[in-house]
Amino acid sequence: MRLIYRYNNAVVQISETPNEADIEFKIHTLTDEHWAGFKELQKSFEDNEIYTDVLFYAYEDHRCTAIVRQDYYVDFILGLLKHQLLESVEWTK
Repeated sequence: MRLIYRYNNAVVQISETPNEADIEFKIHTLTDEHWAGFKELQKSFEDNEIYTDVLFYAYEDHRCTAIVRQDYYVDFILGLLKHQLLESVEWTK
């Protein structure tokens, strides 16, 4: 089962590309408020005891690449929702 998520293109742009054992997200937040929410999400993953769950690479202009282990995919997506970077999430078969 996979997740389908929706977001507002006026506040964030997200692309997702599967790799061998990970999923690579390219995220560009278009507002300072949403960038702050993304940074809170980043901090929550960086502060936990699992160092390889999500790796973040921040760039200029509110852009970031996140490499997410497949077993943390759902946690990452729900974290995006929690910080209002997504509008909805649903399961699909």
